[in-house]
Amino acid sequence: MSAQILVAEDDVRQAQVLRMYLESEGHDAVVVHDGRSAIDAVRRLRPDLLVLDVMMPKVDGLDVCRILRQESAVPVLMLTASSSEDDLLLGLDLGADDYMTKPYSPRELMARVRTLLRRIERTARPDDGVLRVGAISVDPLRHEVRGASGELVTCTRGEFTILSAMAAEPGRVFTRKQLLERTRGWDVSSTDRTVDMYVMNLRKKLELDPRRPTHLLTVYGVGYKLTPGPDPVGT
Repeated sequence: MSAQILVAEDDVRQAQVLRMYLESEGHDAVVVHDGRSAIDAVRRLRPDLLVLDVMMPKVDGLDVCRILRQESAVPVLMLTASSSEDDLLLGLDLGADDYMTKPYSPRELMARVRTLLRRIERTARPDDGVLRVGAISVDPLRHEVRGASGELVTCTRGEFTILSAMAAEPGRVFTRKQLLERTRGWDVSSTDRTVDMYVMNLRKKLELDPRRPTHLLTVYGVGYKLTPGPDPVGT
């Protein structure tokens, strides 16, 4: 899948390395060196993917992600020098779809890019149809989700991927590992907390009462499932 990929990286040498690797795989790579330029470029170009460094001048990567998530569903692969789990979860909570710590292997980053682009390709298939589980609906073509009260809600790519997987097989119990495989492919650095964060955010967006979910349920000791309505087994 050839794509237009925006690289927001203030390290000029590192940005050029990324550009070289992306172009070697047939992608159109556009490079900017500060957060304000990244926001402007996403609005102007509507790229297929944003590779976003956290530490940048003018506007840092976390604020870039926060601003863009209010107006765009562009997948975001975030790069950071921090390996703190709290920082990783903050990035995911702000809407990043994947997260890599520096220093990283460019080949590993290309594999992450391929995973994110395959996910876009799957959700864009015109024959997918709307998935309905009780009052919750997931439209893979339009990338739209409606919650239990019928409102249109905005989901990150990670949240959308998890929800789509469960909506395609309502009632099936998914382990955290199975859900991680859908959101991060082969990435063994992800943790169970990553899935828990996605589920917590989805409950806030979809359930009438997130503290007493009736659709996105926990199956203790196993994982999660999506059901049409109240289920006495999970909470």
